[in-house]
Amino acid sequence: MKNMTLENIAKACDGTYVGSDTERSVEIKGAVTDSRQVEEGYLFIPIKGARVDGHDFIPQVIEQGAAAVLSEKELTDCKKPYILVKSSEQALKDIAEFYREQLTIPIVGITGSVGKTSTKEMIASVLAQKFKVLKTAGNFNNEIGLPLTLLRIREEHEVAVVEMGISDFGEMHRLAKMAKPDICVMTNIGICHLENLKTRDGILKAKSEIFDFLKPNAHIVLNGADDKLSTIGIVKGVTPVFYAVEGEKQKEKVDIFASDIQNLGLKGVETKIHTAQGEINAHIPIPGQHNIYNAMAATGVGLALGLTLDEIKAGIECVETIGGRTNLLDINGMVVIDDCYNANPVSMRASIDVLKNGLARKIAVLGDMGELGENEKQLHYEVGQYVAESQIDMLFCSGTLSEEMAKGAKENGNCQVYHFGTKEEMLSKLLETLRKEDTVLVKASHFMNYPEIVEAIKNYKK
Repeated sequence: MKNMTLENIAKACDGTYVGSDTERSVEIKGAVTDSRQVEEGYLFIPIKGARVDGHDFIPQVIEQGAAAVLSEKELTDCKKPYILVKSSEQALKDIAEFYREQLTIPIVGITGSVGKTSTKEMIASVLAQKFKVLKTAGNFNNEIGLPLTLLRIREEHEVAVVEMGISDFGEMHRLAKMAKPDICVMTNIGICHLENLKTRDGILKAKSEIFDFLKPNAHIVLNGADDKLSTIGIVKGVTPVFYAVEGEKQKEKVDIFASDIQNLGLKGVETKIHTAQGEINAHIPIPGQHNIYNAMAATGVGLALGLTLDEIKAGIECVETIGGRTNLLDINGMVVIDDCYNANPVSMRASIDVLKNGLARKIAVLGDMGELGENEKQLHYEVGQYVAESQIDMLFCSGTLSEEMAKGAKENGNCQVYHFGTKEEMLSKLLETLRKEDTVLVKASHFMNYPEIVEAIKNYKK
């Protein structure tokens, strides 16, 4: 890792180097916070968690071959150098920021209320047609995950695509300070994290902190169908590129737009994407029309980095889903839409739109959504109402707030509705109800742990 000597790392995080002078110039090969991921020559950064203190694993990682460790306390009889710091978490951020400053590759930063991960996957798939890409793994998009992602960048990488997720003011500023993205992508301004950010205007303000470290030669790619994002003008001399589906744009003019949309149900979507450089006739292999927006965002990023229209088309058409994100599973003759990584009102509607394309019976298995603020009950009711209006055959839901979801479905259509206090109670009735050829959507906020439902469906034998 370029210039990542122990001496430079200590300076970067305002730490005190403890060790021999000859080892000051040792250059680390990687940096991790998980002791299980430590390899020969790595730096181990111990984080204090609610249940586990990473400092307890320092002797173990030394035996595994760590080049050095950070520590918030003085160590005795340490066989390798260590860097004494006030806070390991802050040191992690400082080290990642220092490392990012050594890099010359472009970094694409993605934020938004909904669709960050699917947009990241689409952008990475497009850029992979020309470059060696590093992308955020899993949900590593916060003040711990982002620096760890940056520290995974190696000499062979030619571009990095990183997710940037927040829930409060100031967080995006700190993330942007580390990542300093060359291309900023914003997917939408929804109604997530209202507990702290209060309103959509508050969300827009918080997410716009991604521009705090914008360079004059940077690029901004924004959803021009979003009423809040469409108000953004020139930022530090950078004119945003806007994208939208024809007929949905909030601005008089957008730079990239989609037309001729053909919904192929669970086989995906076909569309024509128009750009100043020409048109792309693309088959998006993932169901749901919201993926057209992901494809347009990826088109904007691809053009900014010099890809041809053919390369962009190839990247769109080979994109794959990841576990828990509109992942289609063939289980015992059923199609299960595994979208249980997380949920909010906007993503719930998008997933229900995917479910509508199913053949035979359509069953929604939904749970509580978190961090919705004072209107949380009404927002759950409206999701239930949308289920009924979408002519979904059955709704199974569990959780306290989902009682409002069940009420919304019962009062607005002919959907067969079941509500249970816990998912364990719900599972028994759900499993005995399922049959071959059903299409089943499983979705809830992360804390509901709905992946257990997908596993139960996989393992159930009638």
